[in-house]
Order: sequence, then structure tokens, then C-alpha cells
Amino acid sequence: MKTFWKIVFGSLLGCLIASVLGFILLISLVGSLGASLETATSKVPVAAQSVLRIDANSVVSERGAENFSIQALQGGMGSPVSLYDAVRGIDAAATDPRIKFIYLQTDDMVVSVSQAEELRTALSRFRESGKPVIAYANNHSMLTYYLASVADKVLMNTYGEAYIIGLGTRSLFLKDLLDKVGVEVQLIRHGKYKSAGEMFISNHISEANKQQTQAMVDGLWSSMADEICSSRGFSREELDSWISGLEFEDAQSLLDKNLIDTVYHTDEISDYLCNLAGASDFEKIHFTALADYAKSLVSTGKAKEKIAILYADGEIVTEGDPERDIVGTELAAEIAKVRKDSTIKAVVFRVNSPGGSVQASEVIRHEIELLQAAKPVVASYGDYAASGGYWISSGVNKIFTDNTTLTGSIGVFSMIPNFGGVVSDKLHVGVDFTTSHDHSDMMSGLRKLDGEEVEYMQESVEKIYDKFVGLVADGRGMPAEKVDEIAQGRVWCGCDALGIGLVDEKGGLCDAVSYAASMVGLQNYKVEVFPKVKTTMERLMEMFSSTESVKAFFAEKEPVSAWNQTLMQLEDTYEYLKTSSDAQMMARMPYIYEIR
Repeated sequence: MKTFWKIVFGSLLGCLIASVLGFILLISLVGSLGASLETATSKVPVAAQSVLRIDANSVVSERGAENFSIQALQGGMGSPVSLYDAVRGIDAAATDPRIKFIYLQTDDMVVSVSQAEELRTALSRFRESGKPVIAYANNHSMLTYYLASVADKVLMNTYGEAYIIGLGTRSLFLKDLLDKVGVEVQLIRHGKYKSAGEMFISNHISEANKQQTQAMVDGLWSSMADEICSSRGFSREELDSWISGLEFEDAQSLLDKNLIDTVYHTDEISDYLCNLAGASDFEKIHFTALADYAKSLVSTGKAKEKIAILYADGEIVTEGDPERDIVGTELAAEIAKVRKDSTIKAVVFRVNSPGGSVQASEVIRHEIELLQAAKPVVASYGDYAASGGYWISSGVNKIFTDNTTLTGSIGVFSMIPNFGGVVSDKLHVGVDFTTSHDHSDMMSGLRKLDGEEVEYMQESVEKIYDKFVGLVADGRGMPAEKVDEIAQGRVWCGCDALGIGLVDEKGGLCDAVSYAASMVGLQNYKVEVFPKVKTTMERLMEMFSSTESVKAFFAEKEPVSAWNQTLMQLEDTYEYLKTSSDAQMMARMPYIYEIR
């Protein structure tokens, strides 16, 4: 017995010591990470004769805090910088005597199409100052070349590969798969082009969806191709012919058609940069990372008056994670906070959303309406401002869009899955309902809706569609009939949306901020961001409070292959289908289009 108790107490003591040591190690790790991040986020001095470097370490995102992981501390990626700060930094560098030129390295840069457009526009403005932009890449995709093509000199590795093959997107259709597992989906919608949910009821794209998707891709390509051709001095006809003929496969093929200027080995590009920077050795070139330079910029002084950038970034939901989604009530509370702040004179509503819940969208829109009664509100559109994303912002004073923004999608749908076949035929489980009324079990998700129930749901969809059209008509000053013609759930790219009156002006986030300031006559002002970006320690403590978060934090990032992307999309689709049995009304884009 004594031996038994010795073992028990010994084990308890060992566990206690291990716990204490683990706690001490955790605190030490958090402290070291915090110190490392504090160093990473502190201002870096900018030397005279510096070169502003934009590369894969220039992690550009909507708000500047999404890409937070151990790789940032291990040197795998730089400090995240918001798109606003990145563009502001490039603009400031144009007149900064310390900056000689910009060195743009597009390999492994992770930016969306609209982010690339706003960065490219800023780089074009930088060139107007007389300072050069030098772009270099080992390999090129369509998007990286689009960004690089703005440069004075476009250089490439002698043995680089190039996949300049145009743009494309893909759509998955799951009806055959759902039939096999015994799931039936009823889609109730308004809008000829409202294709959200089509993937569940068909095994191929509809003619209307094909038409809108083709027009969208053509519009995006037209915008990008025109900019490339303007920068490089060849015609659209030539570029389209070369791409259709698959004439680009390596650096030499790009050089032959004047898509790039010179090919270099690694040591040769180093010598080229040394000559341009006036340095005797590559190690002596003063490179300043974009994120560091943006942080080094002097604030607009002691101005008390502010312009707020209010971010709506993600899918619009009634419940969810505010770090990932737009939670209706949470964003509404932020909007109310902005409205009550007398130091905020105007607001830029930055929308980057494919839409989502109608209920949550209306909560946000109503609060934006109250905000607009108190101070001017200007919208700036990112990758998406569609369906619910358009619902919440169509009534503001002015809308700025990128050419490559996807917007519109004015339509409504409800989707009711029936898992009854899975339960009875696959799982061999019998289910019986006892109800007080004839239709009390219609939302159970275990049987198909009958004709009367479908009509009931369709009436709700029609009422909400009419409400959506009315809101757009009032906000845009258009007849409801005209809105209905361009609505019907159709997705438009920004350059086409401008022509039909859904938006007001082509421009990025910085353009919207400048315009908002001009509306209230401000020249000296601060820019304040809402919702607030969480501090380093707040995010660290959140991560270490969850085992899964810790795993995600330390997980190595691996390239996402096309197959893995498909699996991820299927997983997301399954999760979405699983939560759809409550038949909530949705104002959402058909897909999250991945343009490649």
C-alpha cells in the first residue's frame, strides 16, 4: 500500500511540476513573441538613398491584421500592412527625397485582383514623379504580370516560367453527388441571374449564369488587358492573339513579344540594382520594406478632426466570428459609435463582402442610414460589394469602385435542404412528426416542401426582392423599373457597374478618403479605423486560450493546390448546407469567384 501511495503522490507531484514549468514556458514564449512583434511593429528609420521594396514580405490585406502567424516572426512573411497604408506609403514615397526608386518583386505576392489594381494605380502615380519602378520576378502568373507591367523596367529570371494564359473562374455543381447521398434541395429565388444555390439543384451551369459569368470575366479581362497594353505599347488584338495561341511559356517568350525588357541571372539583377542605387555592393543597398515605410510616415499632426474608415469585410451573418465575418449587430454597434463621435466629420464605408443574411444586412443598412443623417458617408468597394454588400451601401452619398470589383447581384433567395433521404435510406432511421398544424414540420429539413409551402416561401422572397429594389431606387435616384432591369441577381464588374449607374466613380480607398475629407472641407485630419484592430497581446492571448488556435498559429503554411482549393470549397459548401434548414432569406453572390 505504501508503494501505491508513493506512486500516486509521485505522479501528482510530477504533474504539478510539469504544469508549473509549462506555464512558465508559455509566459516566456508569449513574452518573447510579444517582444518580437513589438520590434516588428515599431518604426524603422528610413535612410537617405533608400529603395522602397515591395515583395512577398509586403503582406497587403484589407485591414492589415489578417495574416498573423508564427511565420511573421520566423521571417516567412512581413508585418501585415493595410491596403490604405500601402497605397498611402507609395504615394508618400513619390515626394520623399530619401526614396530613390521602388523595387517590386512579385514572386509569391498574395494579393486579390482589386488589391492589385489599387497598388498598380498607386505605382503608376509614383512613376509620374520621375522616379522609376523596377519589377523583377523569377516566374509570372497572369495576376503578377498585370501588377508588374506598370513598371519602367520589367525584368525576369533568365530561366523563369510564365503562365500568361488569361483569366478564368470555376463553378462546382453538386446535384449528382447530393442525389447519391439522398439530399434534395429546394431553391426559391427571385432574379433571372440569381444563381446562388444553383450548384445544389443542377449538375451544370444555367444559360443565364453562364451569360453573367462570361460577361464578368470579359469585363475584368478588358480592364486588366487595357492597362497592360497601355503600359507596354502593344494592342489588345496582339495580346489576345498571343494568349489564345499559348505563345507564352518562359522568360524568353515574354521578351520576344516585349512583355518584359530584359532577362537576368540572380547575380546580374543584383549588379543592376547596385548601379541604379549607386551602391558598391548589394548588401549596402538601403532597402526599406513597404510595411516599415508605411509605419514610418508622420501622422497628420495633432488634428482633432477625423475621417473614419468603417470596414465591412466578410460574409454578412446574424451570428459568427467578427474577426472573420460581418456580424450584423456587432457592426451596427460600431456604426453607432462612429455616429456619436463628434470628432469624426465624415465616414468612408469600405465594403468587401459577397453578401449574406438579409436580416443582418438590413440591421447594418438601417444604422448606416442613421449615420448618414449625421455626417457624410462615402463607400469604397473592394473585391466584392454584391447582394447584401450592395444592400448595406447603395444609399450612401457617393460610391467609389475598382474596375475589378464585383458588385450588384440585386436578388434574393431561400434554400431548403431535405435530408430525409439520408436519414431513411442511408442511415435506416425512421422519423415521425406529431404537429399542432398542417405545416408545423416544414422547416425540419427532413421532408420536401409541398406546393402550398413553396408558394408561402416564394411570397417572402418576392417581398424582400421588392424591398431591395426599392432601397436601391431610393439610394441611387433611379426608377424602380430601371433598377429591376439591371437587377435580377446579376453580378457586374465595377467598370460595367459605372455605366449603368450602380456606382459613381472609379477609384480606390485613398480616393474615397480624400473625397470624404473634401466634402467637409478638411485638409488636416486623422484617419481612424473601425472596428478597431486588436492589439498584438490581445490576439496572442486569444490564440493561446484555444488549442486549435495554437495549432493554427504554429502551422506551416503550404501552397494551396487547385485540388486542395476544390476540397476546401466542398467543405465550406457542406457547412453552409448543414446550417440552411432554417430557410433564412439570403442576399448573397452565387459564389466566391476565384479569378485566376
